[in-house]
Amino acid sequence: MTGSRAAIRYAKAILEMAQDAGNASAVNEDMSQIASTMHSNKELRDFIDSPTIKAEVKEATLKEVFAGSQNITEGLFKLLHVNKRFKILEQVAVQYGTQFDELNGREGAVVTTAFPITPELEAQVLEKAKMLSDKKLMLQNIVDPAIIGGFILRVGDKQFNASVANSLTTLKREFSN
Repeated sequence: MTGSRAAIRYAKAILEMAQDAGNASAVNEDMSQIASTMHSNKELRDFIDSPTIKAEVKEATLKEVFAGSQNITEGLFKLLHVNKRFKILEQVAVQYGTQFDELNGREGAVVTTAFPITPELEAQVLEKAKMLSDKKLMLQNIVDPAIIGGFILRVGDKQFNASVANSLTTLKREFSN
């Protein structure tokens, strides 16, 4: 991803400013809304990425689309305008969320299953995930029928693969040797 290092730096700076102002949580809500809106709205992404649209128009549009945002969030729009970096807005918003979660001792966990998980299964997966991280985990479920059964749990850079597809691949490898 181009600009990801810059996005991390911008996010760090915005988080520090928000902490100093005592509204890091409110800015996190803004960033979450920006990230989800930018991710789901191709027209807005194309508008922001367009080299033919003036930066002033982009800034004004962002302030209008995200009306009611915190002053720090609007300051980010201004900063991206001044530095001509509107293309990294979505990345900055995502990085802010990641850094905010780290600051508050939370970490995302992704569990991939062949079917949507039930609350009972979610509790069991969270127990297993606690072995991989000592932080408060926020579980996200991805459904992928290709794993046949079982689950794949990813917490940070650690992964626990208890899928049927993985077991079958392992058996196949053992029999071919």
